Amino acid sequence: MESAHLTVSYLGELGLLQFKDIRRCGEMARKLRLFKEQMTKATILPSAMPMTINHIDFDDLESRLGELESELMEINANNEKLQRTYNELLEYMLVLQKAGEFFHLAQSDATAQQREIEARPVGGGLESPLLLEQEMLSDPSKQVKLGFVSGLVPKEKSMVFERILFRATRGNIFLKQAIVDEPVTDPVSGEKVAKNVFVIFYSGERAKSKILKICEAFGANRYPFTEDVGKQMQMINEVSGKISELKMTIDVGLTYRDNLLKNISFQFEQWNNLVRKEKSVYHTLNMLSLDVTKKCLVAESWSPVFATNQIQDALQRATFDSKSQVGSIFRVLHTTELPPTYFRTNKFTSAFQEIVDAYGIAKYQEANPGVYTIVTFPFLFAVMFGDWGHGLCLLAATLYFILQEKKLSSQKLGDIMEMTFGGRYVIMMMAVFSIYTGFIYNEFFSVPFDIFGSSAYACRDASCRDATTAGLIKVRPAYPFGVDPIWYGSRSELPFLNSLKMKMSILLGVAQMNLGIMLSYFNAKFFRNNLNVWYQFVPQLIFLNSLFGYLSLLIIVKWCTGSKADLYHVMIYMFLSPTDDLGENQLFPTQKLLQLVLLLLAFISVPWMLLPKPFLLKKQHQERHHGQSYAPLQSTDVDVLEEQNHGSHDDEEFEFSEVFVHQLIHTIEFVLGAVSNTASYLRLWALSLAHSELSTVFYEKVLLLAWGYNNIFILIIGVIVFVFATIGVLLVMETLSAFLHALRLHWVEFQNKFYEGDGYKFAPFSFALLTDEDD
Repeated sequence: MESAHLTVSYLGELGLLQFKDIRRCGEMARKLRLFKEQMTKATILPSAMPMTINHIDFDDLESRLGELESELMEINANNEKLQRTYNELLEYMLVLQKAGEFFHLAQSDATAQQREIEARPVGGGLESPLLLEQEMLSDPSKQVKLGFVSGLVPKEKSMVFERILFRATRGNIFLKQAIVDEPVTDPVSGEKVAKNVFVIFYSGERAKSKILKICEAFGANRYPFTEDVGKQMQMINEVSGKISELKMTIDVGLTYRDNLLKNISFQFEQWNNLVRKEKSVYHTLNMLSLDVTKKCLVAESWSPVFATNQIQDALQRATFDSKSQVGSIFRVLHTTELPPTYFRTNKFTSAFQEIVDAYGIAKYQEANPGVYTIVTFPFLFAVMFGDWGHGLCLLAATLYFILQEKKLSSQKLGDIMEMTFGGRYVIMMMAVFSIYTGFIYNEFFSVPFDIFGSSAYACRDASCRDATTAGLIKVRPAYPFGVDPIWYGSRSELPFLNSLKMKMSILLGVAQMNLGIMLSYFNAKFFRNNLNVWYQFVPQLIFLNSLFGYLSLLIIVKWCTGSKADLYHVMIYMFLSPTDDLGENQLFPTQKLLQLVLLLLAFISVPWMLLPKPFLLKKQHQERHHGQSYAPLQSTDVDVLEEQNHGSHDDEEFEFSEVFVHQLIHTIEFVLGAVSNTASYLRLWALSLAHSELSTVFYEKVLLLAWGYNNIFILIIGVIVFVFATIGVLLVMETLSAFLHALRLHWVEFQNKFYEGDGYKFAPFSFALLTDEDD
């Protein structure tokens, strides 16, 4: 290595040697990209079943690609020349045809005029020609000879072209234009352009030079033309023959090029994979360091523990196949550096893990929220999307993607379809849970059904046709599963469902936030951080449950006892007047005493979170560095010394003010977040209500309204509107809305209780992960 470095340095000082670029893999990748571009232009796709060749020598492949590139470039260059000549001849043919029409009409007009003049009597009339005209007609030698220029000009520039010519020559020209019906291929740019054929008549060389310059400036292609009709016909025949010959030649060339590209396409994938693998191998070799003393390459890498035996087997096979006398050595190193994070996923769990990774990569061995997200994410979505009719539609669409996943995975889909296909199992779980919550809400496109038995209520008499709860009596046991269908359509429907879904949202939110706090305990215990256990987990758990855990308890007790207590009043006056009697809002004995104890615990937990931890961290830091002094070195291992110095440097970076401010921010965030996060879970109630009401509107105001007209035409229109409204609004927009809200609940309300997400992902060297973008 040192010899090569010095050799290049001395040659650089000499300055008499030019090096050739022999970066083989990059050059070969460029050639393959060229082949792919040419195949794309020729609408030739790489073969789905490439030819299998047992072994391809890399040197032979390099020379083969070079030969194919040279041949392809030569074919393209010849084809471009022929195509340009062909396009010029097509334009020339148009000029010959259109200009020939100009001259033919002009000669016909001149002949008619001559006959008219000769037929007039000799005398002095007002319509008799002037003396100069008579002399010119009688003596052809005195006639003025006009030159002309013919060609084609782009149609969009024709008006400006005519105006500039008129101004430049001061009107001493005559311009005649004819529109070409079909766009022609421009010989220079090769693009289809709408053009006009023009003929410019002028007098004098000065006018000619101006006209030629203006034609060049406007990109007008000029072509020669003759006045002789016989020569015109001869030129038309010659150009027509050349066009036919060139057309045949171009077709033969294109056929040969397509055959060449088809032969390349059969082996393109195999060549491309080989070059990408070789390029990635050399790129990885550049990461290795050369140990000069031991004359070997040294690599440091991360690997999963379970893969140790597989890696050692691969190293042994590489040693055997390369016939090396010295084998590769695999050694486990101990380091304080934070390892990357690797979660083993499959096609079902990968999408859920990506939802978590989008928030942040888990720190090494940190609790992974993805495990719980598999259930909690689709369930919270379903709470907002609960309708088993819509769930079935969503499930049917998802099953199509799952059943066709082998076919669709090999195709290029659009951006939206690609995301939908990648999350097919997430959507499947969302659909299944939506069917479940739909049965609980008893809604099928907003229509209730007596699936699990008859309603528990019935009318007391005929006067309760409006289905008010006052006119209903309970005649059977409670409806076994979900909401009793009798509630739908009653005047108490909205208050009942609002109360049910709002309280259910609070229960679910408090339960999930408690789960997040419990996971913070397991994180702290695993990383042996007792400070986080006693001064973060414990006060957080006490604070949250002293307030909102108590609220959840009141909700459950009220449901079980059927009490009419006002929970809003209980929670508000728990803070404003904690010593007042509860009166009719008392749900159980000793409730007042329990509220005082919980309120006291909530107030104590705030300074408990704020004050002890910063001072204890400061004390630990001082004890760690107490009595340290300089001592003679006992080791000469550079790596060990660097590691020790690095560790001591990290320990010395302790600022009490920063730690205290950080803990203050964390405490305020949790205290305020406990309130705002609980309120945030009310979105479960709000979106569920909105989804139900929208579904009801579409059913009653579109489908039932169309049905009531007793007209088949109106009914068909109503069904079509109902179907498109259901798909567009409820199955697409509402699905996206509920998905985003469920995502927010997991990222903000759940994961911020325990998940730091400051790690980095395990990115192994793998041929299977190579893509075209890596080139």
